[in-house]
Amino acid sequence: MFPLKDDNPTTRLPIVTLVLIVLNVLVYFLVQPVEVSAGTDFTFETAAIPEELTSGEPLSEAEFCAVVSPGSAAMNSLSIASGVCADPSPTEPAFPDKNVWLGALYSMFMHGGLMHLGGNMLYLWVFGNNIEDHLGRAKYLAFYLIAGVVATLAHVFGDLDSIIPVIGASGAVAGVMGAYVVWFPWARIRTIALIALINLKAWIVLAFWFVSQFFISPSDGVAWLAHVGGFVFGALFALAARSSNSFRDQLWQHKYRTLNPGATWDPRFGGREAVQDGRTPSWYPGP
Repeated sequence: MFPLKDDNPTTRLPIVTLVLIVLNVLVYFLVQPVEVSAGTDFTFETAAIPEELTSGEPLSEAEFCAVVSPGSAAMNSLSIASGVCADPSPTEPAFPDKNVWLGALYSMFMHGGLMHLGGNMLYLWVFGNNIEDHLGRAKYLAFYLIAGVVATLAHVFGDLDSIIPVIGASGAVAGVMGAYVVWFPWARIRTIALIALINLKAWIVLAFWFVSQFFISPSDGVAWLAHVGGFVFGALFALAARSSNSFRDQLWQHKYRTLNPGATWDPRFGGREAVQDGRTPSWYPGP
């Protein structure tokens, strides 16, 4: 099941969402190395690693070399070119200048392949623009980054001693999706389901995605706990806004604030109502 677009228009261009998509694409094509051994070095030197976040220290040479597959192009290159994995030290850090805390931020902009990148950016575009529209650019960016860090921590708590890097925008995007399903559960999503192109309510699409995370095989190398953690964080954040008029008044853009405590929540458009002052607004796409 793949969402293509939602029938939930915004009132202005989602600049932050577009910038995030562009940054992710540029990092993948221009920053992440293509060559295997260089890519291995870059990932371990840059990305978040649970054991590093638990200890606060970079991996040792021995830990780093234990992860690289014996006989692989990366191992052979490292052994020949640098000698690191020929005689690794159990105490010397493989990348002594690495800031392990910044790794949690850098990981959000790195991806393991075109499918990984494309899927994340598709979901971010479909669901991110409306969250940005309601929160405003600065608050949306802060929410996105915090969701990504929370998602990484969820993955870390699931395996504190793991020395495998975790990369991808999936956790941050999951946070956006969690907020969307709370604010716009009835929004119509144009979706590819099997071989059909159909309209589904957002809660169906996102509930299917969420439940599917629990059926991911551990051998797939997917950080599913990060997805779940990000989604739950986003949903709880959105629930707090939905249940509290005062919090929502501080959080949302002025045009979307619900100042009347008795106002009816629109499950399709969030802070916008289909009828305003007895007239249907120009943005309303129809039933």
